[in-house]
Amino acid sequence: MDCTTVWCTPPFNTLYCEALMTALFALATSLLWGLADFGGGLLTRRTPALTVVVVSQSVAVVVLGAVVVATGGFAEAGPRLWYAAAAGVVGPVAMLSFYKALALGPMGVVSPLGSLGVAVPVGVGLLLGERPGLLQFAGIGVAVAGVVLAGGPELRGAPVQRQAIWLTLVAAFGFGAVMALIAEASTSVTGLFLALFVQRVANVAVGGAALWVSVRRGGRALPAEGGLAVVAASLPALAFVGLADVAANGTYATAAQLGPVTMAAVLANLYPVVTVLAALVLLRERVRAVQAAGAGLALMGTVLLATG
Repeated sequence: MDCTTVWCTPPFNTLYCEALMTALFALATSLLWGLADFGGGLLTRRTPALTVVVVSQSVAVVVLGAVVVATGGFAEAGPRLWYAAAAGVVGPVAMLSFYKALALGPMGVVSPLGSLGVAVPVGVGLLLGERPGLLQFAGIGVAVAGVVLAGGPELRGAPVQRQAIWLTLVAAFGFGAVMALIAEASTSVTGLFLALFVQRVANVAVGGAALWVSVRRGGRALPAEGGLAVVAASLPALAFVGLADVAANGTYATAAQLGPVTMAAVLANLYPVVTVLAALVLLRERVRAVQAAGAGLALMGTVLLATG
């Protein structure tokens, strides 16, 4: 993608343009992931987590399938799709763990810890030879610290809280792996649509198999109260969660292709700030001083990364 001719006009130079567009696409990713996580965690409080994953991702499969057909994306099939398939296998495990952790809550604690998965794509970027400047290294440290503090981390407490933390750490590693894999899954826009479609098909296959096993073992596929009627009433919200997650993967892959993976990964992982703000506004969760300080640090880290 020629950033100078497609996205910018003079007097912007190519390097500045790439950094700017990387930052914008990565921040769009954080907004979409933050809203998707808030919606998914909220839905999981009434509906089994596996059902939320399978239904939301099934909606995404239908929409992406139509987009791939309309754009001729199947012509882009190639070996890189194995990265998308691998991301599709890892994704449901991460989402299931994260939604369960969010349901145990509070969201303001769980969501920031989930962003620790940024270590995976950042590590991949460094192994591939990326060397951020001094200000960008400082921005990475400040942003990650801010995201963790934005949740007002509470690592002590009842067994349920400890379970939520362990589930979140599993999810964090999985999310980081998905980010690294999806960034390698395509080199063009139509190829990206196909990669996201393959990823979502794998998501549904793995999640559906897990749901079937869960039901066979006595688990529930439908809410204890309301059953299928609750799932049907939640379809718009489930569709939003699935499509927002897909869009976030797409904007992240674009950000990683336009500029340094290290910058894209850290900025994309500001999504917990969005989740915390949504919980504050919609659920009236109280914000502690450490959370407010963390949000400020995350913003400062964003500025350092974008201008470093």
